[in-house]
Formats: sequence, structure tokens, C-alpha cells
Amino acid sequence: MAGTLGGPRVLLRRLREVMAEPVSAQDRLDKIVVLIAANMVAEVCSIYLRRAGNVYELFATEGLNRSAVHRTRMKQGEGLVGLVGETAEPINLSDAPHHQRFSYRPETGEDPYRSFLGVPIVRAGCASHASARSPDPSSWPCLSWTPRPVR
Repeated sequence: MAGTLGGPRVLLRRLREVMAEPVSAQDRLDKIVVLIAANMVAEVCSIYLRRAGNVYELFATEGLNRSAVHRTRMKQGEGLVGLVGETAEPINLSDAPHHQRFSYRPETGEDPYRSFLGVPIVRAGCASHASARSPDPSSWPCLSWTPRPVR
């Protein structure tokens, strides 16, 4: 498959290997975003987990400021991440900053990125991420990545 490093089967195999490693949940999520970003040839890949109180928290990122991890939070219904969580549907935008639900987070360093692809990870759904876990058993992750910055 053009543009990917090994295609979806290789990505699924690598994700399965990461999920089987005896590492912490945080290390696992950190490895997952790196794998997905590389496979998608994306400059950014992030995982947000829904925490208690229906707050989405940035838990792992490849490409955004790592200091924003566990600091960046959005309430339910806030931002594009919240929209993906509400609808449980993928969202693909070429000009995310002009979407009515866009929520700018300066601490992430997201400034140069315009496009957005957000994909919900539902526990009983997407098999490649069904085992992703967070410390809060009521959480479920929301994956987002940005394919290319507009220059």
C-alpha cells in the first residue's frame, strides 16, 4: 500500500506485539502512537482517554508537545476530540481550525497543523485497539492524528 510502512497487516501485527509486551499502560500507549504515526506517515498521532466526569485527557502523543500529556483536557462535547467521542464516528477534516467545534490548545504545539482525522476506539469494536486500557476502568480512548501540516 503506497504511503504506508508495511500496510495495515503489518501495523496490526506490530500493535498486537506491543499489546503483549509486559510494560506499563503508559509505555504501551506511547509505543502505539509512534507505530500509528509511522504507518500512516503522519506527523502527529495522539490518544485521548475519556476520564471520570466525561473529560477527555491527552494520554499519549507523537508529534505534539509531550509536556501537554496529562495536562491537556477537554470536557465532553468540547473540541473535535469531544465530537468524535459523542458521535463514535470518524471525522476527517482538511481545515480543522475553521470547524465550529475546533478547540485550540496552545500547550500542544498544534499550530502548524490544519488537517485532522479522528477515529473513536470502542472497546467492543476496533479490534486493533480493543485492548488499550487506562487506569480508570470507565475510560475509552479516542485516537486522532494529523496527516500533514499546511505550509
